[in-house]
Amino acid sequence: MFAAFKRQAAARAEPCEPPESNAPDAVRIVGALSKQASTLGREAAEVRGTLADTHVIATAQGQAVQALAQQLQDVVRSQAAIGEETERGLQAVAQVGDAVGSVGQEVAGIVDTLRQVSEAAGEITQIALQTRLVAFNASVEAKRAGEAGRGFGVVADAVKDLAAKVESSSKHIMGTVSQLDSRIAALSREISHKAEGAGAAGEAGAVHRALAVVEQGVHRIHDAARASRQVCDGLDRQMSAIEAEMRRTTAALSSALDRTETFLKISESLIESVAECGVETEDTPYIQAAQQAAGQIAKLLEDALRTGAITAQDLFDEQYRPIDGSNPAQHTTRFCALADRLFPQVQEKLLTMSDKVVYCIAVDRNGYVACHNQKYNHPQRAGDVTWNTANCRNRRIFNDRTGLASARNQRPFLLQTYRRDMGGGHFIVMKEAAAPISVAGRHWGGLRLAFKF
Repeated sequence: MFAAFKRQAAARAEPCEPPESNAPDAVRIVGALSKQASTLGREAAEVRGTLADTHVIATAQGQAVQALAQQLQDVVRSQAAIGEETERGLQAVAQVGDAVGSVGQEVAGIVDTLRQVSEAAGEITQIALQTRLVAFNASVEAKRAGEAGRGFGVVADAVKDLAAKVESSSKHIMGTVSQLDSRIAALSREISHKAEGAGAAGEAGAVHRALAVVEQGVHRIHDAARASRQVCDGLDRQMSAIEAEMRRTTAALSSALDRTETFLKISESLIESVAECGVETEDTPYIQAAQQAAGQIAKLLEDALRTGAITAQDLFDEQYRPIDGSNPAQHTTRFCALADRLFPQVQEKLLTMSDKVVYCIAVDRNGYVACHNQKYNHPQRAGDVTWNTANCRNRRIFNDRTGLASARNQRPFLLQTYRRDMGGGHFIVMKEAAAPISVAGRHWGGLRLAFKF
């Protein structure tokens, strides 16, 4: 069936003879065919638009799923790193415990040494006490000896004083050692594995209790990271499956979207074939109006070239310069001022042709609209993309399927059906008649006349 339609479409390159006046049935049949083709085009445009919207959504969802999968993999890697760090943390805690144990052993040795020092100081005290007694007795005997024992008495007194100082120093050492012994003993109990006096069932020292709390916390972090990593591994597998499904869905939508292009082309070919046969249809006035307007624009541009109002280089300028801050993006070219001055007199007039006419614009061969209809020619509002999309359509490049086909068409006319985005999720299905604009024998662009069904 499609092959037959395509053969009919190809036949439009050879215009058929208009039906004779005595063949009203042929005219009626052709008219009915035109209406059916128009209906087919409208439905195909609706379906294509819906599929295009769904394709955009599916693509965005696929990208979101892909990004989420990447983030999930990042989480898995982070959790693996946490697991490695907790392993090292546990090893560090164990090393600290061993080091504290070694310190405990050293502290015990220090306590023993201090006790030896204390014992030595006690012995020195005893010796000093005995020395004082001996010196005291020697002093007494020296006094009894009178003048002969005076020198000996002086020595005995000096020895007695020195022994007193030794005794005092020894007692001070013993007191200091006793305090050190108490403090170091307390430290030893704090860092020992078993508290003194607690027996076999004694509790660990405070330092080891604190280390045990740290170790338990690290264990909990390690276990939580491992459990979370297992969950994320499962989610990662599910995300991979979803991502694959999204890719298949997007591919299927792309294929369906391509197939709708066939339906649109068939309907448009049938409509154009009918128009070329000379049969008057509801589209004929719009086709003729587009051709006439294209001729008028071409003449205005040729006059501008002839009078020097613009050079050929500027008229065919393709250096589209972005307008900063515009959204949707707008551009300027060297023929914008000329278009603003010449195009409205042709474009605005066709808007009054019928209440079905939506717009009439002249575009260059790349789909660039220098000057739109006045109702769509407003300055943009900063940050209001929806309003800008609907009301600021000048200085924009429309290089979608319909726009580019109309801009580059060089046949006498082109009739298309498409769904127009009005902004804010609002769309309307329209037909568009386009005719080429040639200036001094060079294709400049096309005249686009859009109208409602």
